[in-house]
Amino acid sequence: MADFQTSTHRERWIFTPQELLAKHEAANQRAVKMLEQYGVTRLEVDVDGSLTYPEPLFDQKDNAERHSVAKPLNCEEEQLMRVFYEQKIQEVCSAFKFPHKIQATAMMYFKRFYLQWSVMEHHPKHIMLTCIYASCKVEENHVSAEELGKGIQQDHQMILNNEMIVLQESFQTMNDAQEKFKDMRETAISEVDKILLTDAPLLYPPGQLALAALRRSNEVHRVLDFERYLDGIFSRQRSDHSISQLAESMRTIDFLVGNLKIPTTKDMRHIDRKLKNCWDPSSQDENKKKEKRSKHKSKRTASEMQEAAL
Repeated sequence: MADFQTSTHRERWIFTPQELLAKHEAANQRAVKMLEQYGVTRLEVDVDGSLTYPEPLFDQKDNAERHSVAKPLNCEEEQLMRVFYEQKIQEVCSAFKFPHKIQATAMMYFKRFYLQWSVMEHHPKHIMLTCIYASCKVEENHVSAEELGKGIQQDHQMILNNEMIVLQESFQTMNDAQEKFKDMRETAISEVDKILLTDAPLLYPPGQLALAALRRSNEVHRVLDFERYLDGIFSRQRSDHSISQLAESMRTIDFLVGNLKIPTTKDMRHIDRKLKNCWDPSSQDENKKKEKRSKHKSKRTASEMQEAAL
């Protein structure tokens, strides 16, 4: 097992809450500026990982008045979108019966990717599939892009096109800790699944995430004297943290899990509509026209019914 203290994950992918927020805000603001400049935000990815930026929709103010500039997603809406598709990663991995380490690796690829990019630039529906595909490769559980795409009715070429850009953002993955106690294992894994939906993997090292999951599992099964278990870990291993610091980290992880907001279908309809408008502002104009026609038709029908009644 790799030494976390000297790993690239510790060096490059563990942040303070302020650093993490700043990265997400920077990605969001870049996409907002792109929307203002180009009128759309989506970036096209070639097979070699190179990016194609959109052509500006307008250059002058009088042209701009003829187009509806889409409203960008805010940081909270982007977070909900990411959580939604992190759940989809779990569902797809479960449907394919992949080992749990593939899911964990795919989740970390996904989280790392969206530290650099906004969902307005690269749709998470596409990126999450590429993350699963790349994870299968790294964890030596080979599945072809064609097989993965066919299984969930998506174009496999899109998976291949995004592979290079995903791997550019993240190559070193976290080691997924597996606990020894069989009667606690399933509950611990379920707790890990919940933790992976939060920002905790980007704030704390994998060992602390595993301990937080184990502690929550132990609260259900009462197998361990957990304080004694932690004392044993500290007596055998070199650590940069005290037990009190570790306990505080686990309490924070519990807090993140407890305050996790899972997007509803209604949330996603609203956010997805905004995202579609970011990609194609003309769809917003079309929707408005449809709404107008629908209202006009309703008024006309009501008028006709009144006349018939007379």
